[in-house]
Amino acid sequence: MTDDVMAEINTGLQQHISGDRAGAREKFAALWERIGEDGDPLHRCALAHYMADVCDDPADELAWDLRALAAADSLTDERAQAYHATLAVRGFYPSLHLNLAEDYRKLGDHESAKAQWELGQGTLGALGDDPYGTGIIEAYRALATRLGLEPDFRVGR
Repeated sequence: MTDDVMAEINTGLQQHISGDRAGAREKFAALWERIGEDGDPLHRCALAHYMADVCDDPADELAWDLRALAAADSLTDERAQAYHATLAVRGFYPSLHLNLAEDYRKLGDHESAKAQWELGQGTLGALGDDPYGTGIIEAYRALATRLGLEPDFRVGR
């Protein structure tokens, strides 16, 4: 089954990856207008997650990442798997909490950043033993350093 909205989100993502942040932001904004705050949770989660990445203002980035988290909280595995059979919602949380922790860090709210980091660290068991999972874990380690967490603090699964 083809999901036209997810295809459009992917087109915007490809624009961003190719360096056209402004074009991706415009595409994502137009899509958000169509799907809205009460649209399909998978669409809202993916779109908000990628929209945050093309924001220039850390406060805007935080707002979009919070939308992505809220959408994930209302998303079911059944809906995610209707799009792609391998998806499980629990696998979304490590990246969502990592992004929120980084947003709060950029905004100077280190307590909220640490809280999000800790929440996310508790979800790392959902990651696969693959390059994506390894990359997320490395990003948690790097963020721990930026947050000044104790040097012997370990990120585990």
